[in-house]
Amino acid sequence: MADEVVKILFRFYSDILDKETSEVMWAEIVDLENGYFRINNIPFYVPKLASGDVVWAEYNDEEKMLTYRKTIEHSGNSIIHVAVMDEALSVDAIRVMFDVLGCESEKINNYFALEVPAYIHYPPVKKKLDELENDRMIDYGESCLSENHQYGSAL
Repeated sequence: MADEVVKILFRFYSDILDKETSEVMWAEIVDLENGYFRINNIPFYVPKLASGDVVWAEYNDEEKMLTYRKTIEHSGNSIIHVAVMDEALSVDAIRVMFDVLGCESEKINNYFALEVPAYIHYPPVKKKLDELENDRMIDYGESCLSENHQYGSAL
């Protein structure tokens, strides 16, 4: 059953978009009877959620789909939202800088969501983010900074 995936609807206020919005995330079934699912993709906009987190979701008749209720277990992964400010820059080239540090990402236009896995030491990633921001190449927000990354450690 762990190989089965479902879609879960998240409704929230997005500081990035500055409006009420929604995002649909893919998740694998952890415990169908209790409504527990593990997020298996990188959130583009959902705040305080990371890939690998276990959430509780219920079927909503109005939405006609599973709808997020609360996070049950945090994965220790962090999600950083990054906007490339200089249109002359290649978003993919910047993403490669973080890929080398062990961080995958997913992009839309000049924006990408960066996943910092729980086992990655965050200070080198933070240093690169700060350098690029100081050079006015990017702007970023730590949408979901795990407890272990807040203190600069890794699992």
